[in-house]
Amino acid sequence: MGVVVTDAEVTLADVLALRLAIDAPLEDGTELVLRHRTTGVERDVRLGTPGARAREATVAVSLAPLELSAGRWDAYLRRDGKRSRLRSVDPGFSLDHLDAYALCRRTLAYRSYRTRNGFLALKISDAEPVAEVRSIWFREGRFEVMGLLAYTGLEDDDSRHEAVLRLDRRQTSARLSATATVQGVRFHAAVSLVDVVGADPDAVASSGTWEPALEVEGVPTPLKLGSRLDDVDGKRRRLHYPSVTVDGVPIRPCYTADDELRIEVGG
Repeated sequence: MGVVVTDAEVTLADVLALRLAIDAPLEDGTELVLRHRTTGVERDVRLGTPGARAREATVAVSLAPLELSAGRWDAYLRRDGKRSRLRSVDPGFSLDHLDAYALCRRTLAYRSYRTRNGFLALKISDAEPVAEVRSIWFREGRFEVMGLLAYTGLEDDDSRHEAVLRLDRRQTSARLSATATVQGVRFHAAVSLVDVVGADPDAVASSGTWEPALEVEGVPTPLKLGSRLDDVDGKRRRLHYPSVTVDGVPIRPCYTADDELRIEVGG
């Protein structure tokens, strides 16, 4: 059964939309099987016969009723008890689409992608409201960050929301605050690096980590700063920012294993 995915997308309504190049019509009884890569749990959907065209077919599968859990799910086609991985030539990445998808309030985020070996898979993540980081700078003695608010349900318009950037140092319970700008779902915040060092003067000689969060009017809980709406996993290993020195103390931004932003001071 020669089948290749030429276009794959999870729509804003959480429907997996596929365009398939096929060498023969899919027979009645063909199933799309999604298998959780870690647990081995499977969900299957009967496809039937998409149509008489032998070169192309389209498939639409609503994902929410399948009760898929967070993790990575590999896609297979199964017929007469035999199954094979579903090949894909679509890289499955569009930053504009991910931005639009993140505007809605969600509990789970679904994303289709092509594996390194060229097969279709789904990545499913918990979708709590977050402040998605798009740019970071150290300039003019300040730490600056900008990005967009994801999964909050706020409108992407010109309305302004009061906001505060808070930095907490877990080792000593110190806290630093700075006013942030939020317009629609876009945010910008800056904090003086001198203030960062001075906020915890007794701890500057040892290493410590500041955890930033954004408090936004109309959003009930503080938003962690992180970077997940892209195709770069494991940013702690892959992204390395240069450090700056303030009053002899090195400062640099970094990411955790969960792609959350941190500011490391000293050490």
